[in-house]
Amino acid sequence: MTAAHLSTSAPAHVERPKSTFEEVTWKAFLTHEPELNALADSKYRHLPSDDTVEKTKKTLEARGFKVHVVNNKDEAFQKVVSLIPAGSTINTAHSTTLEEVGITNYLISETHPWQNIRGTIIAEKDPVKQGELRRKLGTTVDYFLTSMTAVTETGEIAHGDQTGTKVGGVAYGAGNVIVVAGTNKIVKDEAEAFARTKDFCLPFVSAYSRRAFKIKEAFMTNYEVLRATHNGRIQVVLVKEVLGF
Repeated sequence: MTAAHLSTSAPAHVERPKSTFEEVTWKAFLTHEPELNALADSKYRHLPSDDTVEKTKKTLEARGFKVHVVNNKDEAFQKVVSLIPAGSTINTAHSTTLEEVGITNYLISETHPWQNIRGTIIAEKDPVKQGELRRKLGTTVDYFLTSMTAVTETGEIAHGDQTGTKVGGVAYGAGNVIVVAGTNKIVKDEAEAFARTKDFCLPFVSAYSRRAFKIKEAFMTNYEVLRATHNGRIQVVLVKEVLGF
């Protein structure tokens, strides 16, 4: 969709929906799978100092990312809603963070002013046709919403992806990308970003796969690092709360 087809105004203030995904949260997985408790007090769940958040914001901005720092889930929800013009086509990768912030339930409610392409994809029950929709429509939307497994103090964002539907939209396909991430995902550098993704996130994504899809484990088939972007195409909303995995 071109800019000419989009409303120039964002939706007005709306109430943040309550998440209905309590069974697939961090706390739920610690209950369902006690062996994950070994990761319960991981450094990757700790919030950094305000100075570290500010440093990360500046290094991301120096690489072309547009960064918004907010205090909590309510502010994060309102910020995301304000960034997307009415009439935009949007898609989301699965994200516990987006569920916790309320974006996923807002899309499900169908009270939003956007065209929810993810809903169109999920409504198609034929696996082959659904795959084509994911490839042709899902990655080429006006706005692609997702989280990341790590954000570095040196200005990179990184994530793993099993199917490729996420990395394709983020890297190139989507017109704009909005990343929502708790500041617990801030790490020192690229090496630590990969370690966080593999050693900390992947076990929880596997737990999600077992509960949601009845499969033994998830695989990090793709791993993507975004080291820069142009013209603010990728916006990052950093939330000063522990969110996601």
